[in-house]
Order: sequence, then structure tokens, then C-alpha cells
Amino acid sequence: MELRAAEQVAAACEDDTLLVWAAQGMRGGVRAWTLGEAVAVASPELNRRDRLTVRGQASQVAAVVRLALPELGPSYRLLGDRALIVELGERLPGTGPARPFEWMDTGPDAGGTTGGEGAAADGADPGRVGWLEGAEEEVGALLAGASPSSWAVPGLPGVRRWAGLRAAGGALVATAADAWSCPQVGFVAGVATDAAHRGRGYARRVCRFAFAALAAEHGRVALMVDSDNRAAIGVYERLGMRGRPVAAATMGGTADG
Repeated sequence: MELRAAEQVAAACEDDTLLVWAAQGMRGGVRAWTLGEAVAVASPELNRRDRLTVRGQASQVAAVVRLALPELGPSYRLLGDRALIVELGERLPGTGPARPFEWMDTGPDAGGTTGGEGAAADGADPGRVGWLEGAEEEVGALLAGASPSSWAVPGLPGVRRWAGLRAAGGALVATAADAWSCPQVGFVAGVATDAAHRGRGYARRVCRFAFAALAAEHGRVALMVDSDNRAAIGVYERLGMRGRPVAAATMGGTADG
């Protein structure tokens, strides 16, 4: 059965934040299907990829994928819980190896509580951390030096705005993007700190600000992070995020985010 509304997707996936985010409020081009307990959401140009995000029992998910693929084409990549993507690789010929990483989110109804750990400190320091205006070149330069592989960059479709923290002299030293958010889920990407200013908690401060702002606006917050980036995962956990192992895989080639 094809799902036509974001509310239908949420009900079918038991309000799974990953699937709700993938649905993107059912914006133009997004399609979703369910079969038994399986749910599949096809999202073009989501986090720089055409993604088919899946959940459910592997045999049912594989059946949905087989039915959907002729309508979607080969550009789509599977995304879902790691064990499921690995099993789908065994069931769907031509599927590339699973690329593992972590999905982290606050869960539903985080509201404005995200960020604990002294979240009021940022509010007491206006102008030093907040949403940036007209700073795309500064953000681009910071990312080029501190995180050249960042998936979010200024000007990219889906990247809405940047939060930033400036040092005493005014230089931008840490940033994070509000990117690929949807009505029900705020999404953070492009977290980076200038190499000369690391170890001072600047990324934590920027993320704390962004998480709280997006939780207040969308109700919950999510992000993706490499599994071996234990320092970042620790920061996100202290700010109220919970993680789950996920993976992505091409359907006919090598896996790539």
C-alpha cells in the first residue's frame, strides 16, 4: 500500500524518528509504501543522496524494495538499521556492502529541553553563539580547514542556516548547520571547530544551542555521525541524544553514505 501523508508514515513506522525524518513531511518527490510491518520511504536529494529508508522484517522489506525499485531507479541507496541493511544485502542481488555509521536523536517531544548541561549559559552570552547571517564565506572557509568532508556546506540545497560561535576577536571558530530538517524533525549537520580552538568545548556549545533551537521548533532533533568518532558521540550523548547503529548501501555498487 502506498502512503500519501506524513501522518500515515508515522503511524506505519510507530513514529520511528529515522523514517519520519526520511518522509520530510511528504514534500514533493517523496514516496512511501508499507507491506505488513515493513515501511519504505523514498526521498530524493536527502542529505546529498537519493535515499530509500527502510524498517521492518527483512523478507517484507525486500519485497517492498523489489516493487519500488523499478519506479525509483538505480540512484537510490538503502538506509536503515545496520542488521537489516546487512540482511537485505544477502536478499537483494547487486546490493553493495553496508557502510556503517550512527543515527542519533532526542526521541519525540524533546521540546525545548534538549541540551541540559547548563543550557542557559548560551542565553547569558548573546552574540557569541547563535544563528549566523551573511557568513557563508566564513563558514565555508572554516569547513574547508576543519572538516573538508562535511556533508553540509553553504549553498547546498536543504541546508537552511548555520549556527556559529565567535572567539573574542570576532573570528568564527565553531559551526553547525540546520540542514535537511522537516516539520517533525530538526536535523543537524556540518559540525566543525577550528583546529586551533579545539578542546575548549566550543562544538558542544554550538550543538547545545542548535539542538535546543531545533527541538523547540520541530519537537525532536537528529543527526548522523561516524561510528569511530567517539569524541563527537560523547558530546551528543551528554546533550541528550541517543544512538542506534545504522548503515547505507547502494543497490548495485559500492556503499557510499
